[in-house]
Amino acid sequence: MTQPKKILLVDDDADLLELLSIRLASSGYETILAESAEAAMNHLDISRPHLVISDMQMSGLDGMALFEHIHRTVPTLPVIILTAFGTIPDAVAAVQRGIFGYLTKPYDSKILLNQIERAIGLSPDTESPASCATLQASWRKTIITQSAIMEDLLTKVDRVAQGDASVLLSGESGVGKELFARAIHQASKRCDQPFITINCAAIPEQLLESELFGHTRGAFTGAIRDHKGLFQLAEGGSLFLDEIGDMPLLLQAKLLHALQERVIRPVGSTQSIPIDVRIISATHRDLKSEIEAGNFREDLYYRLFVVGLTIPSLVQRREDIPLLANHFLRVFAEKHQKDINGFAPEAISFLLASSWPGNIRQLMNVVEQSVVMSAIPLISYELVRDAMHRDETRITSFEEARKQFERDYLVRLLKITAGNVTQAAKLAKRNRTEFYKLLQRHQLDYTLYKPQREKA
Repeated sequence: MTQPKKILLVDDDADLLELLSIRLASSGYETILAESAEAAMNHLDISRPHLVISDMQMSGLDGMALFEHIHRTVPTLPVIILTAFGTIPDAVAAVQRGIFGYLTKPYDSKILLNQIERAIGLSPDTESPASCATLQASWRKTIITQSAIMEDLLTKVDRVAQGDASVLLSGESGVGKELFARAIHQASKRCDQPFITINCAAIPEQLLESELFGHTRGAFTGAIRDHKGLFQLAEGGSLFLDEIGDMPLLLQAKLLHALQERVIRPVGSTQSIPIDVRIISATHRDLKSEIEAGNFREDLYYRLFVVGLTIPSLVQRREDIPLLANHFLRVFAEKHQKDINGFAPEAISFLLASSWPGNIRQLMNVVEQSVVMSAIPLISYELVRDAMHRDETRITSFEEARKQFERDYLVRLLKITAGNVTQAAKLAKRNRTEFYKLLQRHQLDYTLYKPQREKA
């Protein structure tokens, strides 16, 4: 059964938010609601929607600030902006910056639904329903390459996919580890079952346990209903644990037990639930060094590392750069409705000679910026050079940088103190009342950082 596509809705008007949610739910979409940009950022840390629809004018960060955050962290996630104060120049400027759609309120429901269908159709995380045989036959098409080192890796992927062993993917940030995890799933006998992903580095420890294993009603403050964890949602399929090297030690022990016994126990439950899930994990860390430092369990490492695959960096497969650049050009030319045919020879030479510390993710950003800024059918060397410079030196506004630092600082304090507001306020040298106001301003729930026994 096909899972409904998830849309994150962001608006500080709760009534309008609920109304839009009802309309989209009636069209078959699953909605996630956030009443501020800050709350939306928290949801992005936990879930992975296929589309974000945001109001422009909101208290705190506005819709454009939210878009800039999304564009930096999840550049392929499409964003549609709804506003009551839009003008044609505003719309043109928004689309040039990379926003997928820009509609004024009151919006036409048919136009909005049409834009949603187009946006989700372009999202690389979405797929049309297909048989397992079709997916198995076409899994290689998602990986664009003419590199010998990549062909060797794809041969290993095909071989690994035929079994059911746990796979650990390693490589630099931005090399496409999730793409390979999905390819392994699609090439396997589980291809018509769910493929579920979670970023272990992006979610607080106590919330991560609930997301993985689920919880029962009343297990902790705010648990108003039973909640199925990702292991249950991935039943029969594959669970991709991204950035597994950042998983807290306590949870590593619980994950090890789940993998050894093939059962999970939701938070607050006394009953174990059997699971049939293939584990694919990934990290940019050196896990052997993490083991020596006492940050990662050696027994869990060997459970995850039944098969290990290393994804090469972009500079190790330079012959793929023109192929990838032209692929991204076609995708973004369609997204931004630009008539662009290719790159000037000097532009391709510049791409080939660059160091690409951000790997494929950085290349994708540079190509999109070049497409947006190009006024002619051929992307010039100057455009690519300027896009590369903007990508490497992008500076946010002082206000946005201050807010982001403040939020990250508060999260760090809550992690250090396990959600103890009194201790956190002392470390910050602020009184409790002021500290509570800071948490409220950034939509942070300190109870998420408390040990489970304190929440119950």
